[in-house]
Amino acid sequence: MEATPSEGFCPHWRSSCLSPTGEEELNAGHPGGALLSKSPRDRPLWEEALVSNIRAMSALQKSLVLETIQHHIQERTQLIAKEAPSAGIQELLAPLNLELKQPLEKTFLFHLYGLILRECNCVDLVRRHLASLLELSHQSSSQREGIAMAVGIASSTHMQEAWAMLEHVGRTRFLRTVFMSPDSQQPDPDTRWTWVGSTSLLCYGQMAAHAGEQILPWVDNIVSRMVYYFSCSRYDNILKTSFLSATIMLLKALRQKNRAQSYKFTQIPELIQCLLSSLQKEPNFLATLFRQKIILVIAGLSNLRPSLKPMVKSRILQTCLQSLYTLPPTETLRSCLPPMDAVPDVMALYQKSMQALDLLLQSLISENKSMDEMCFLLQHVEPWLESDRSHERQRAVQTVFLLLTYVVDNVGLAEVATPSVLGHQIGLLALLWRDMDPVTQSHSRQCTYLFLQLLTQQKGSMSEFMYLNKMKNLEASASRKSEIKFYNLVKVLNRNLTVAQHTQLVLTLLGRLCSHSRLNCDLASQLLLKVIEEQSVRPEQVAEILHGLFRELPSITFKSTLQTMMKAVSVLGTQHTQETVEVILSLCHPSERQVMPLWKALASSTQLARKVLTMLYMKLKLRPPKELIRFTQQAELISLLALGTIYELLYTREFKATVRWAFAGVLVGLLTQLHYLFELDVAESSSDYQEEVLDVKPLGPCRTCLEALKGLFWTNCWEVFAFLKLLRGWELLEHMKTYTEGVTLLARAMAHYDCEIKAVWGQAVISLKSSEERDNVVAILLIAEFLNSQELPQYMSRRTMDNFLSLGLNNPNQLVRAMSLKGLSSILMHPKKVMLLRNRLAGLLDGFLGPEPKDLVGLMEILGDILRHLGSHGVGATSLRIAQHLLLLFDDEEAAVRGRAILLYGDVLHSGGNKYRQALKSHAFQALVPLLLHLGDSCPAVVMKTKLTFLRCAVLLKWEFRKELFGKLAWGRGLGAENNIFIYVTQDQPPPGSPGVWAEKGTRAQSASRGAQSSAQGRKAVVFLRSRAEGHIPRMGCDKKANPSTSRRVESNFGNFHQFFMQALVYLRSPNRRLKQMAMKFVGALLQDYFTDLCFYLSKDDVRILKKHLETLKQDPDSMSRKFYNSFVEDLRELSQFVTQ
Repeated sequence: MEATPSEGFCPHWRSSCLSPTGEEELNAGHPGGALLSKSPRDRPLWEEALVSNIRAMSALQKSLVLETIQHHIQERTQLIAKEAPSAGIQELLAPLNLELKQPLEKTFLFHLYGLILRECNCVDLVRRHLASLLELSHQSSSQREGIAMAVGIASSTHMQEAWAMLEHVGRTRFLRTVFMSPDSQQPDPDTRWTWVGSTSLLCYGQMAAHAGEQILPWVDNIVSRMVYYFSCSRYDNILKTSFLSATIMLLKALRQKNRAQSYKFTQIPELIQCLLSSLQKEPNFLATLFRQKIILVIAGLSNLRPSLKPMVKSRILQTCLQSLYTLPPTETLRSCLPPMDAVPDVMALYQKSMQALDLLLQSLISENKSMDEMCFLLQHVEPWLESDRSHERQRAVQTVFLLLTYVVDNVGLAEVATPSVLGHQIGLLALLWRDMDPVTQSHSRQCTYLFLQLLTQQKGSMSEFMYLNKMKNLEASASRKSEIKFYNLVKVLNRNLTVAQHTQLVLTLLGRLCSHSRLNCDLASQLLLKVIEEQSVRPEQVAEILHGLFRELPSITFKSTLQTMMKAVSVLGTQHTQETVEVILSLCHPSERQVMPLWKALASSTQLARKVLTMLYMKLKLRPPKELIRFTQQAELISLLALGTIYELLYTREFKATVRWAFAGVLVGLLTQLHYLFELDVAESSSDYQEEVLDVKPLGPCRTCLEALKGLFWTNCWEVFAFLKLLRGWELLEHMKTYTEGVTLLARAMAHYDCEIKAVWGQAVISLKSSEERDNVVAILLIAEFLNSQELPQYMSRRTMDNFLSLGLNNPNQLVRAMSLKGLSSILMHPKKVMLLRNRLAGLLDGFLGPEPKDLVGLMEILGDILRHLGSHGVGATSLRIAQHLLLLFDDEEAAVRGRAILLYGDVLHSGGNKYRQALKSHAFQALVPLLLHLGDSCPAVVMKTKLTFLRCAVLLKWEFRKELFGKLAWGRGLGAENNIFIYVTQDQPPPGSPGVWAEKGTRAQSASRGAQSSAQGRKAVVFLRSRAEGHIPRMGCDKKANPSTSRRVESNFGNFHQFFMQALVYLRSPNRRLKQMAMKFVGALLQDYFTDLCFYLSKDDVRILKKHLETLKQDPDSMSRKFYNSFVEDLRELSQFVTQ
């Protein structure tokens, strides 16, 4: 029959009584003191004879003896150990016919009491005496043990009665102690009940020890009462000792019965939890074997059925490892002990405690002989393998080593399991190969070999096993500084681990890259590099590896580690280019800076960089139709990710050569992508983007594509970029309705500057054959303009071009058909048209050069078209006549005429051919000052056209810093930009910061202006350092091709100041107020900065002309003109004196 707990029991109340401080309770001679090495049924030598005499007694005699013993025990609350039999004891023993010559144990009377009760048949008598026993004082340890012994012996035949008495005590006496608050200032008036809970625990232990065959029906109830008393009592040394003793007695009793292995216990996890709670309360030093005993008891309990659940095992392992690993280092264990009378052998205690832990692990693995179970056990050691304390790592790796050794030598794993966590654990051990502690270092390597030995045993590969043993022997003889052993071990790991295990190994190594220890970081990175170099990474692993690296990348602190990892990424990209590119694309938005190192790593070799860019180009072509795309999916389109990445790589130094190699494909791809984005209706408003406004928001798809186009030309053919910028051609590409016009203008500029014509033509022909309409449109727009290039005939025959153009005649798109027909009718396809156009040009010139031509703007447009179609054939000497006449139209009253004349002038400069190039250069030199002054024209359209023609003059004249000049023309603002353009015109010298020729001049006027010149030069330097937020502008300013420190000079304007000076004087009388103001600025700057040079070069006639113009300003009604005169009249007098001398 099973008993049930009483309703009055409450598991949350605790005793308020204080416990003794002596530690003797733990090591005292309690029945469980020998732990599990002694049989629970061992009896004293005299017990058998004594029991025989008791059985011969009558019931009355037994009652009298019991009364006598009871009286004797009550009189003597404390027995003296090993006391010789007194006269009273001899008188007591007389009825039993037993004479004892040897000293009696303290608990002898309790032992005798229990034996007599066991042999009594009267239930009432037994109940009365058991109640009397439990009413005794519970203060003395011998008294508690004696009471428990008597109750336990009596329970072997009177289990129900003993159980009932203990239940009664629990409901009455024990609850009274529980109700006393531990913080109460009033002591318990009846202190003999303070440790009644400990006595009860011992009673249940003795009951289990003496239960014999009936233990199993009662065991769960006994355990539940033990758990209850432990949980509700106040924790002290007496309680923990009593509970441990009772648990040991219970375990001994269960081990006596083989049938206990088939019994399903229900309360074992709760019992183990109490033991763990006690273990957690142990101080952080070793003075007793309490830790060892608890761990051994838990190991014994873990063998019972049913098997412990993983959660329970986890609690056991976490608590036991925490209790032992956190002990002070072995060399300081002794010094950490509190003051003690007898100092124990601390090292012996430590070794026994650690041995108990090893036995616990061996017991657990023996219960479930599988690789999964072993990995589960080692998972709880993992945090200690990563500990910052050397002694904790040493203990952990030693535990792993001993467990693996035991498994290899004694346990045959039941099944071929492949837990992925095994790779993680091997990785943690590999990270200890260079630990500062030699013991940890040695054990970690041996653990790795043992893991591999287990794997080879499971696979049954004898050759692999022999190779492993050979490596292990080599490891023992190799130098500690040699890295060969590590790399050989990596090879074996790669061959024996599954894909999942291998992935976990790599992820574990990745997780250590952010360590604060340089040694650990370098080891992890080198191992990763070796793992990847061995070509053991499968395509399906690439994603996890790169995602793991990307998470750790921002936290890597050591440069050497980062360099090694970038080399590993490069190797990975070489092996699995497609997977690597796809994963990096998916990591984050391409504009995020932290992804850029990964792309740079893929540019480590020319071949790999080309494969990467080609793959991005192919991803760019993945353009699903609009009907199949949801609005929410637009950001996830692979083509948009590829677009953003290409945009970023354009400005990456590592990809510069590769972008140049792939220029044609990238260009056609970007133009087609822009058309595709217009089809998707994702074009952003032009007002949403401003070039020179700092904005950290990512660009939209269309803006990204357009900026990528700009960047492609800025980094490879900046003249084309400038051409479109100054003609506002990039703005044409911002809208679908002007898209074709923008592409046409772009192609025209490329043809003019011979920008990768051959390569782009090849890509355009491929696109013309595509089934996609947008590809055909882009291709034909490029091809049609390239037909005007003077370089194209060098690359292919007229017949080949005719075949290509004929492809477009049958295209369903009307624009493609029309442009194909236009191309077939071009001069390149019909050379005889050259003479016809030249004749037509001659006829137009008569009207153009006449005294009063009609519709000048329309006429100049027609002339421009003829010049463009003639292309490389040019117009020869006629170009000089046209240029001379156009120069006169620069100052026309109508803005439309001025602007068209200035724009056409730039075309004419490039239409004379090589024969007249030098003559056109001279003419362009004469136009510099008029063009410079028209930069201040009142009409913005004229200003923009002037900037383009001015730049084209600089290109024709081969100015050295024409790229910087373009930067000032395009984005320069205010006085600083004007001063810098002035410097380029007058000297074409290096930017401020490097000494110029004029620095040697020392006149009074020049000295006075030195501060202004330095200020202007300083502003120029600042302008060059634009921030990246200005889109393509910052990247322009940092282009290395425009190194300002170079000393090379190309056709400098030095020495031509007086010519510029005299040209500008004419405009001092201009009726156009803006031109007049610009002329005054220019003349004034020359007088200030180049006074000495003017003194040297100007003639008397020149000075006379200057005086005449300045005198005109003196009478000018405009106050600014008069102010100018007053400012420089003194310089005029001084200049006259120098010239006339």
